[in-house]
Amino acid sequence: MDTFIAIDIGASSGRLMMSQWDDQQLSLTEIHRFKNSFRHHAGFDRWHIDYLIKEILIGLEKVKHAGIQSCYVGIDTWAVDYCLIDDKGQRLGDPVAYRDKRTNHVIERFSQEYSLQTLYEKTGIQLQPFNTIFQLYVEDKNLLAKADKLLLIPDYLGYVFTGKMVTEKTNASTMQLLNANTQSWDQDLLAAIQVKEDLFAPLVDAGTLLGKLNQEKFSTYDLPDTTFITVASHDTASAIIGTPSSGTDWGYISSGTWSLLGIETKVPNISAAAFDENYTNEWGAHNTIRFLKNIMGMWLIQEVARHQNDQYSFPELAALAEATPGFQQFIDVNDPRFLNPDNMITELQTYCRETHQKVPETPGEIARCVYDNLALCYGSELQKLEALTGTAHTLQRLHIVGGGSNNTFLNQLTADVAQCTIEAGPGEATAIGNLVLQMITVGLFASLEEARMAIKKSFPCTVHYPRAFDRNIQTNYQSFLKGARQHDKDPATI
Repeated sequence: MDTFIAIDIGASSGRLMMSQWDDQQLSLTEIHRFKNSFRHHAGFDRWHIDYLIKEILIGLEKVKHAGIQSCYVGIDTWAVDYCLIDDKGQRLGDPVAYRDKRTNHVIERFSQEYSLQTLYEKTGIQLQPFNTIFQLYVEDKNLLAKADKLLLIPDYLGYVFTGKMVTEKTNASTMQLLNANTQSWDQDLLAAIQVKEDLFAPLVDAGTLLGKLNQEKFSTYDLPDTTFITVASHDTASAIIGTPSSGTDWGYISSGTWSLLGIETKVPNISAAAFDENYTNEWGAHNTIRFLKNIMGMWLIQEVARHQNDQYSFPELAALAEATPGFQQFIDVNDPRFLNPDNMITELQTYCRETHQKVPETPGEIARCVYDNLALCYGSELQKLEALTGTAHTLQRLHIVGGGSNNTFLNQLTADVAQCTIEAGPGEATAIGNLVLQMITVGLFASLEEARMAIKKSFPCTVHYPRAFDRNIQTNYQSFLKGARQHDKDPATI
């Protein structure tokens, strides 16, 4: 029986997950887990890439010690960040993290030279200051001149282990450099940031065999005979593959450090309305499109926990929140001030003072503020999503997958606010999506639909039905956001 390993690395942690398919059920076993974070180094917030390589090798060694002599492996990570490689194949320093402040105000600067609406019409990708196009716009030109190739993080890791350079399409679409119509690099956009197409490795589809692990390069480790498959290497793309649904009447929230709320479709929506609402059309596996909204997500509560010295676990924070009166504050969770503040608790409290609201003080009040406003944001964005996609995509159910699906309190709160049935799980949807795409590639499943049926059978969901909810809260929240964002555009407007 073939063995498959998902190397799934997020912004806060990584893991190696092992799976097999016995024609009845998918198994899932955690082999190795490790922390991940950026650090301030050489002038920027950077990812410690050699640490990630070492942890992957430790995990693969554990696979071998578990008695697995050979396996298939796929790698997924977060999007947009990259490594620069010189003409000798060496990395030019650790990659800068997307939360680094070097791209503060970059969209405004770029818009002085290039139309943002044209950028969206070409790519269908939402405007985010950390998109690769904007990172390259502010990149050190001397460093770029030394670079022979640019590889996104999962493609770079694949290169380290196999010596093969590729650019996987689902992740590449997030760079905001690919033309949605031609499915290739947009020469006009490359010229706008003074980058040539030969900086990038060849584009490949998700589900492409990459190559064998270079055992000689890592001879100090006892490793299995490993074949790497280029999966849907953007973690959100893998998470949506791992969502156990069918038909067209469902939506999803991939809930982790970020919350990605949207639908799976076949045709991009590059309308003026989608541009105004900053929705994105990221490419998925098997010629699908992830039409979605990027929401700040569980990063908020992760940072709250960190600045309480991890005194409370996430379940404990949820319990404290549930015991606290709700909807005492309105917060724009997507305000850029929450992207990478020095202290998330202080930032939330300052926001409330500036907007003349009750300031949350206790751990329960702070957690409740975060969870209430995430649920309100989800509900609001679901309304926008249905308006943007029309009656053909009236949603009957919402799947919440990823680590956030384990938060029963937030799931029920979302069901209540959105007045939508929630199916929560699996929590490891990203790893599962990574694994089943490998299985599709080698022929164990004939299609994505068949693989999703196996996921649904193997990993049952928890269902949350909507309860009564005061719609005035949602109406007042939306009015608050409208006023707050207008104030940001025009400081003279109150």
